[in-house]
Amino acid sequence: MFFKKLEEVPAYYWEEKSYMMIIPKTDKDLLKKTIDNLESTKEIKVLDKKTDIAKQTINFKIKYERCEYEIGMYVGGVSVPDYYLNNLALTDAEKKEILDAKSCLTIYMPFNENPKKCFHLQLKLGLLLVPDLLAVLDESAERVFTRDWVKMEAESKVTPSAKDLFSVQAVSANDGRVWLHTHGLARCGLRELEILDSKGEISRNHYNLINSYAMYLIDRDKDEEYVSGDYIGRLINDIPVVATHVPWTVGLKEYKHLKLGGKKDRKNGHNSLSDIIFLYTSEENEQNNVLSKISIYDDLWGDNPLFFFSDEETKRMKSVAIERFNYVKSEFKKLKDKETILLKIGLPLKEKGKFEHIWFELLEFKGTKFKARLTQEPYYFPDIHTGFESWYTVDDLTDWIIYKEDMTITPDNVYLLDKKKK
Repeated sequence: MFFKKLEEVPAYYWEEKSYMMIIPKTDKDLLKKTIDNLESTKEIKVLDKKTDIAKQTINFKIKYERCEYEIGMYVGGVSVPDYYLNNLALTDAEKKEILDAKSCLTIYMPFNENPKKCFHLQLKLGLLLVPDLLAVLDESAERVFTRDWVKMEAESKVTPSAKDLFSVQAVSANDGRVWLHTHGLARCGLRELEILDSKGEISRNHYNLINSYAMYLIDRDKDEEYVSGDYIGRLINDIPVVATHVPWTVGLKEYKHLKLGGKKDRKNGHNSLSDIIFLYTSEENEQNNVLSKISIYDDLWGDNPLFFFSDEETKRMKSVAIERFNYVKSEFKKLKDKETILLKIGLPLKEKGKFEHIWFELLEFKGTKFKARLTQEPYYFPDIHTGFESWYTVDDLTDWIIYKEDMTITPDNVYLLDKKKK
């Protein structure tokens, strides 16, 4: 009888559209400044606009890169939970400014079939309309982005990664059980994902699974033939990770004695567009839709389970690595002892368009070329080994890491170098 009463509620407003709260340094005349900034931009063409000064709202249609978008904005209050700022590169003074903020400009919009481009546009609008922003509270994903990150991404020619469009939250119980769930996928035309009854150290692997699966679903070719299971990774002994997801109203029936993430925990949320992840452990099970809990592989994760990047994410990583390569050149000139720079190079395979991506240590620059030393054994190149040195160009690059004494820098957090200079 318990499970017969489970009902999914309609989508919440932050699931139907993407809501971002732009927190300004000063809120004086915020709406007027926003209107002035909107009308002065050349990158975005305003096709239609309706302004209600009394209600502090604006609704408008814009054209951006040959596509039209419906955008809504309003000025209102904001209160940032302090735990949203955990693990962000902020000074105490910056944290205080954000936590003390009382008002913001909320920008909301529906996402079309290209959610990453829509997300990129929303960031651009935030920086354009509120140039002195302190941070962005992504209400739909329940996370905060710092000003430096927003500026870096908004000014980039490359769209952000799929991982930036959602968050993965972990709720823990006293007995060590963990409930993992996403926020932000629903606005992308997907359903939120969950992993139930995780525990202890294993929850880290489960976190990587749900994170990788969410990225896969965002980047998946919408025109490809649908299959019931998604091959997203491999465990030890080459065991494939084939995931699927079912509505929470169905998936909960597989958990008879659940203490966390059950019906009572879904009274005020996680009761709409949310699915529980399961696995198929064989082709036969996939064909017959025999679901297995994530815990069935708890003894098989090993130290380094492999989750796949989509082709789209690989191309994005290469693009931002090249776009921000000047930071590598600059930092190489001032490397200290025990600091190093690693470059991921795509070595071409016999099959056209295929590469083995492998890490090298940067040794020197000469004009437009750089010399690098192989740091690991390749899988598909038996004639070269660790220590092999060769010359490459930026076009061979797919990723990079700068290991400094006090931080690790990648193309996705390179704004930290600019922040350090201030």
